[in-house]
Amino acid sequence: MGALNALIDFLNTIFWGYVLIYGLIAVGIFFTIRLGFLQFRHFPELFRSVLRAPESDSSGITPFQALCTSLASRVGTGNLAGVAVALYLGGAGALFWMWVVAAVGMATAYSESALAQLYKVRDENGQYRGGPAFYIARGLKAPWAGVIFSVCLIIAFGLVFNAVQANSIADAMQGAFGFGKIWVGVALAILTAVVIFGGIRQIAQVAEYVVPFMAVAYLGMAVYVLLVNITEVPGVLAHIVGSAFGFEEAAGGVAGAMLNGVKRGLFSNEAGMGSAPNIAAVATPSPHHPSSQGFVQALGVFIDTILICTATGVMILLSGVLTPGSELTGTPLTQEALVVHIGEAGRYFIAIAIFFFAFTSIIGNYAYAENAMVFLKLGHKGAISVLRVVVLLMVIWGAYTTVAVVFNMADAAMGLMATVNLIAILLLSGTVAKLTKDYFDQKKSGTPRFDPAAYPELTGKIDAGIWKRR
Repeated sequence: MGALNALIDFLNTIFWGYVLIYGLIAVGIFFTIRLGFLQFRHFPELFRSVLRAPESDSSGITPFQALCTSLASRVGTGNLAGVAVALYLGGAGALFWMWVVAAVGMATAYSESALAQLYKVRDENGQYRGGPAFYIARGLKAPWAGVIFSVCLIIAFGLVFNAVQANSIADAMQGAFGFGKIWVGVALAILTAVVIFGGIRQIAQVAEYVVPFMAVAYLGMAVYVLLVNITEVPGVLAHIVGSAFGFEEAAGGVAGAMLNGVKRGLFSNEAGMGSAPNIAAVATPSPHHPSSQGFVQALGVFIDTILICTATGVMILLSGVLTPGSELTGTPLTQEALVVHIGEAGRYFIAIAIFFFAFTSIIGNYAYAENAMVFLKLGHKGAISVLRVVVLLMVIWGAYTTVAVVFNMADAAMGLMATVNLIAILLLSGTVAKLTKDYFDQKKSGTPRFDPAAYPELTGKIDAGIWKRR
């Protein structure tokens, strides 16, 4: 067991200390430049791709449902506890580096989700399926790498991260309301079962209602805090920028602010990890072109980090509870900050926010795992039912226990999965550039439509029938 722990720790040091921190940033910068800074130049397109009238198609979900399901997974306890940890370790400047990561990550999120749309297929039930495993297997002719990616995704997102989210809910409910952790776990598993046994379509419908509600409620609280403390806001913004570049004294110095901000930003928005493309592929894009679903998921990164993580960070910084030498960090730091702003109700507000953020993460993560099962030819009813039961058991187990080894293993699996995905999207970057140019060339004269005939190099690699029938 000791040797296994040592191996997992070594892998995590390599993945998270070197490969991914620098790799995700580098890939984000690469796509930002290669695609002509499209996330800035075409920012309104991100919103248009979600708000256009959805195309009727019984095989897919709507772009808005795809956005909400990806946000369900993206917006989790990291947006509450994780931001607090980043500020505690790296000072106010960490928030600035989270913005930088999100800004370049939007180009990565666009690229991986456009590819997922392009290479999607229909499963045995006629539903769209796709994601990195599919574009790795079909686009790069490397099904073995697709298998590695899928197995890692099931371990990390399908199982262990759901135990982590359940643990956060149980801690919050016990702290705020005194509920026993095991009973929170059982109640959570029952609630999860009701949603996930309805399949991806039902998950998308639940996300469509719950995610906007939770995001608007949380951002509404942040706006209230900003308005009440409006005279202090310019000072806080100056403090964030000053700490990021070392103009002001910061907890971890410039390096600490940068490392913690980058790490937390990458963890939170998941751009380049290969998770969100699994739901991006299930959508029917509007207009009917792979690029439009790329814009939807770039918007997801913006909402997750620029809006929700910033809301948490600014509420903490305005409260004055983040002090050098204090032991207060994680969820308790976020709770104490809100207690300063709205009194004891703040403790309950954060507990309820954690419940919604973490519960939607569980169902969003499960949707990704189900997609990976389809790629592994395990999309039949029996195998999917086994996955669902194991997910529910992990939720109950996670609620009352924390085993560091298992969490470290999930980090290693996620690290391997993200590394495979980053290499794949770099190798397929020519296709992304061609898709993007095609989209905007067509947009000048009307509504873009993807035509497989214009991409002879993709013959036999994509399901042309999905695109041709329109």
